[in-house]
Amino acid sequence: MRGAVLAGGAARRYGGRPKGLIELGGRRILDRVVDAISAVTGGPPLLVANAPESTTWRPDLRTIPDVRPDCGSVGGIYTAVVSGAGPVLCVAWDMPFVTADLLRALVEGSAGCDAFLPESDPKGLPTGRGRRGVEPLCAVYGPACGPAIARQLDRGDLRAIGFHAGMNVGTLPLERVRDFGDPDELFLNVNAPEDLQRAEAAWRRRG
Repeated sequence: MRGAVLAGGAARRYGGRPKGLIELGGRRILDRVVDAISAVTGGPPLLVANAPESTTWRPDLRTIPDVRPDCGSVGGIYTAVVSGAGPVLCVAWDMPFVTADLLRALVEGSAGCDAFLPESDPKGLPTGRGRRGVEPLCAVYGPACGPAIARQLDRGDLRAIGFHAGMNVGTLPLERVRDFGDPDELFLNVNAPEDLQRAEAAWRRRG
């Protein structure tokens, strides 16, 4: 199982720095995500990032830009899938509370699936994630996803789950996800100042 950190987009500045470089509890979110993935895959993940300076963020990682630029999150997933052999565990670089135990459960549950995603809490999640019911930016994708995503992008469809039709897609049930924490925190993306405030409040609650 390979790992990939999806840094996404053009690394638009958030508070003067790309959002994955923001510190929470004294460590950058990117470093927390890298550690969680590495604990499961046993090796350093790929970093998918488009910013010119991205190779300096973690010089120890192989860093590559999107194979098909300007395709949003699904473009990052596509790049991770086609940049190596076998399945890949993908995690967004701005999810500070993703745990190695959750990622391990995704890897273990993904056998026989083209894609394996955790169910997300249908209440209270930002950016409409509850309407999807799954979290595509914390999931395992197999080689068959490459051609399926390419066909989707050719149609101009940039939905992160737009290629699922006709594929063998499995999910980690919500009750199992809750074994690892509150889904609202596990899948929290630090996309805006209010998200960082939520993350800092959650960090304080955790002690």
